[in-house]
Amino acid sequence: MAWQPAPESLRQLAACLKDSLSGFDKNAQKQAEVMLEQAKSSPDINNYLAYIFSSSQVPDGLQCGEQDYHLVRSAAGIMLKNNVKAEWKSIPESSLQLVKLAVPHALQDKNAQIRGFAGNIATEVIKKGGLLGWPDLLPQLLDMIGNANGNVSSEGQEGAMSAMAKICEDNARMLMREVNGQRPLNYVLPQFIAATKSPLPKVRVGALTAINVFTPRESQAMLNSVDDLLQHLFVLASDESIDVRRQVCRSFVHLIETRPDKLQPHISGLVDYIISQQRSEDEDLACEAAEFWLAVGEHENLWKALQPYLGKIIPVLLECMVYSGEDIALLGGDSDDEEEEDRPEDIMPAFAKKTLTRAINGEGTGGGDLSKGSDTGYTKTTGMEDDDFEEGEIDDDDFDDGDDANPDERWTVRKCSAAALDVFARDFRGAVFEAIFPYLSQNLKHSEWPQREAAVLALGAVAEGAMDVVVPHLPELIPYLISLLEDSEPLVRQITCWTLGRYSAWAANLEDPAQKEQYFVPLMDGILRKMLDKNKKVQEAGASAFANLEEKAGKHLEPYCGPIIHQFVLCFQKYKDRNMYILYDCVQTLAERIGPLLATPELAEKLMPALIRRYNIISDISREVFPLLECLSYVALALGHAFTPYAAPIFMRCVDIIHANLEQGMAAATNSAFEQPDKDFLITSLDLMSAIVQALEGEKSAELVKGSPQPFFELLSFCMEDPTDEVRQSAYALLGDCAKYVFPQLQPHLSAMVPILLKQLDMDNVLDEEMDSGFGVVNNACWSAGEVAMQHGKGMGQWVPELLQRFVEVMTNPRVPKGLTENAAIALGRLGLHNSELLAPALPTFAEDFLSAMQEVDPSEEKATALKGFSMIVGQNPHAMEKVLLDYFAAIAQYQDMNLRSPTKQELHEVFQNVLNVYKQMIPQFNEFIGQMRPQDQQSLKASYAI
Repeated sequence: MAWQPAPESLRQLAACLKDSLSGFDKNAQKQAEVMLEQAKSSPDINNYLAYIFSSSQVPDGLQCGEQDYHLVRSAAGIMLKNNVKAEWKSIPESSLQLVKLAVPHALQDKNAQIRGFAGNIATEVIKKGGLLGWPDLLPQLLDMIGNANGNVSSEGQEGAMSAMAKICEDNARMLMREVNGQRPLNYVLPQFIAATKSPLPKVRVGALTAINVFTPRESQAMLNSVDDLLQHLFVLASDESIDVRRQVCRSFVHLIETRPDKLQPHISGLVDYIISQQRSEDEDLACEAAEFWLAVGEHENLWKALQPYLGKIIPVLLECMVYSGEDIALLGGDSDDEEEEDRPEDIMPAFAKKTLTRAINGEGTGGGDLSKGSDTGYTKTTGMEDDDFEEGEIDDDDFDDGDDANPDERWTVRKCSAAALDVFARDFRGAVFEAIFPYLSQNLKHSEWPQREAAVLALGAVAEGAMDVVVPHLPELIPYLISLLEDSEPLVRQITCWTLGRYSAWAANLEDPAQKEQYFVPLMDGILRKMLDKNKKVQEAGASAFANLEEKAGKHLEPYCGPIIHQFVLCFQKYKDRNMYILYDCVQTLAERIGPLLATPELAEKLMPALIRRYNIISDISREVFPLLECLSYVALALGHAFTPYAAPIFMRCVDIIHANLEQGMAAATNSAFEQPDKDFLITSLDLMSAIVQALEGEKSAELVKGSPQPFFELLSFCMEDPTDEVRQSAYALLGDCAKYVFPQLQPHLSAMVPILLKQLDMDNVLDEEMDSGFGVVNNACWSAGEVAMQHGKGMGQWVPELLQRFVEVMTNPRVPKGLTENAAIALGRLGLHNSELLAPALPTFAEDFLSAMQEVDPSEEKATALKGFSMIVGQNPHAMEKVLLDYFAAIAQYQDMNLRSPTKQELHEVFQNVLNVYKQMIPQFNEFIGQMRPQDQQSLKASYAI
């Protein structure tokens, strides 16, 4: 007999679900939540939830209207999805069967929200159980979508298509992999394409949404179907539904990357179509269309095809760059709001920046350009790309309407058009400036501010690509732009800051002192003044532009550091929370660019009190901690020993933050009532401690480590094993710095820490991952292993065999990035400094790879010590070099470093000389042997060494 609910239990559960959503009676809501948590322990809980969720009839005895009962069903659907997600392994098979019966039923419900929840449950079951866990689902959904028998309602077709689109979005890789010798995508993709002919607009939209999950990914299924897809897209291009046309534009954008050859013959028609859609009154459709220009402009082999159409495209871009009335209403008026407190929703979320990886010269190298906060020109603010999510990671809020984004952060057709103009300027250079010049002439001094603002935006957009042709006009344009910094409209002042920032490199690099005084100083002064504008958005734009100027001007700023820091200090006094984030970026960029000059007492004594005042206000759990600690990391490195007076309390606070974060993580691991901690607190604290250890060096750093309120190296060991890649990456950077600067304190802990390091060097763990984020961790682990080997000497002996194996695995793997291969070679060479006799027997297995990896490494202390260690290994087993001896001699001949500190330089020279002497004795016709080398290498060898 099929399972049936007990009426009283059903009534009680429905009542609890109803009360759990009651916004009016907080006590009833709280009590209902407690009872629902207790109900989870019942083995039948999911049976009841599935029953309520899929039943449109109000259970007998429940005093509930139709509207309230819809909320009860919604709550049941959400709870059921969450149970599948969190309790999958403990749900009985009999309950799962009931869920699998309930979902298709609910997909045909009259209410769209119930259909949506059913799709959420379906995709969650597939994530957890795989396609084979519910083999009937895809065929059942496709039958419902196709409605071959004519017995499925329009709601059922729409619900099934919506569920199918969600399953594709959340489980794309699963559909592309083989299941029982077949790839599900080969089966479903042609049916999606057929579904784009459905008479129901929502089915057509859903079908295209599902297809668009796969258009950016290379697959045999898409290869087989692309011609059929294109024909359908050309038909759908004139669809009456705006949502359909939006997905059509998205398909064309995706196909640019994967099948540009299929679009190139149609480029003329596509240009006209995209222009027509970009002029749509629907902002989302216009924005999707404008993405087409960005995608083509950035495509290596396709952008030239647009050249004949620039005369059509650029006027549309300029037209779309003018603020619409709706934009102006959303962005607010011209109020002087400097005294108003920021609302929490106005403050952009802060994240730790990409953790530094340690390069072979020991310097940190970032992971690409760092954003400068909210770009007032155009910055697309998206989350991670789809490929960054593993199956099951995407977890949209069930009631999220997606419409409450900060208007400043929205990606609009205006920003997209400006970004496209920027890309075209890089592609076509002078031709683009010539095309916009008449527009600039008419609009830069326009009486209507939206026209003025758009012209300034256009001028900024072409700055980098068309700089050569703009330069002759800059002596006239720059003074005018500086005057616009005083425009009565804040949005004009805002965009002018951005545009001036983009031309700051020209002004900073003027060689004539008089010209620099005429253009660069007023430009810099104007942007600095706008950092204290009465409007907070202008302040932000000024700070963002100044950070841009700092990056481009670099050392040219040195004579002006006093006034710059004075202005920063005033900003610290005046700024509300939101603009503090970009102010930190200004400070750290200045510290990075001028370095030790910041340690000058008159500069440090102005800046540091302002920073410390803010530091003392911020709580340990505020997200403002991330940018603040990052900023302090750069400042500490710039100040060096001058940071000593500030170091101790900051260092101890970092230890406390790490300790609290790790404790919270342990609590969350054992009790689901505790929230998982935010790992960015760990990352930024570890990075700041690294910077302090480097800045203070030796004795002062050792005092900090000794004075740690918690067991310092025990905390570091936990971080070295953290499941988050970025935490481990920062932890290994700190380990290497501790080896360099506080080795006596580190040494007693190595017996526990080196085995952890060895596990991290296992490439199998990294290569098993879908993404390559683990390479940065292994990179820092290699670097720290080399630093430890330098200090620990013969104490490394017990770990030499495994370290050798790991380094060779890294050096010989073709998937490994070049920088990591070099770091592994450096570490291996350094291991040889004190353990050459242990490594010598294995020399034939790594000599060739070592020499190959070292070939392009720039001269440095690290390269010198690695070559010295390698040469000591060679000295222990010279016969092993037979196959690569000429390459080794070439490496010796080509190694020159005028800046190397004399002791290391002398030691390396002596080791090279000793090894050459050994070979001179071993090889009878030595001169003839080296005669096989390039003439310049022979000459260098003979000039530097007594051979």
